[in-house]
Amino acid sequence: MKNTGNNTMNILSVIPARGGSKGIPRKNLKNINKKPLLYYTVNASLSSKLITKTIVSSDDNAILKKAKELGAIGIKRPKKLATSFSIVESSIEHALEYLKKNEKYVPDLIVLLQNTSPQRNAKHVDAAIKLLLKKKYDSILSVFSSHYFLWTQKNYAKATNYDPLNRITRQKIEPQFTENGAIYVTTSKSFQKSKCRISGKIGLYEMKKTESFEVDDLDDLAIIKKLFGDKK
Repeated sequence: MKNTGNNTMNILSVIPARGGSKGIPRKNLKNINKKPLLYYTVNASLSSKLITKTIVSSDDNAILKKAKELGAIGIKRPKKLATSFSIVESSIEHALEYLKKNEKYVPDLIVLLQNTSPQRNAKHVDAAIKLLLKKKYDSILSVFSSHYFLWTQKNYAKATNYDPLNRITRQKIEPQFTENGAIYVTTSKSFQKSKCRISGKIGLYEMKKTESFEVDDLDDLAIIKKLFGDKK
């Protein structure tokens, strides 16, 4: 186990990586700069100074094999928990049950890292964990801020965060925070109570917008390859 500075804690990283992605088939094994997408998240977790156990939860044997090659622990997830309708929390629950049954392991903190965010690195992860511990949050999520003029539309359009008749400069708009899907941290106690990655006293860990790109479809994959300098 690693030391957080004040206390020695069991900090578990769960990386869900199912095989049947609709947007990009076998997305987690697609290469970016000669490394699979899975590498960037596993590397961020293993390079963390605070995370003490890194697992990849997958229904796909090829993904589990690659996870092991990268240095993570693979946990085979049942197919019924790896459909397009399965929620991520079900993979966390399954991993916790597996580790408790087979290793008598119960973490203090659970870190959820999704493979759709390859720009997130170990420094981001550790900073988010430290923020949760410092502020004594129950859970934390990563976001990026913006100052957009926001509208909704039903029968007609309506501004939601400013008055068009008294238009202000963009800089004076209260910041809006967008969940970027890169990092979620929660106490094990909070997760067991709520069965949700975000619950209790919630904090925000802010990342740059340029660090918040998510890979969900083939267009996203093409863009992230360019951002990573992939010449193919």
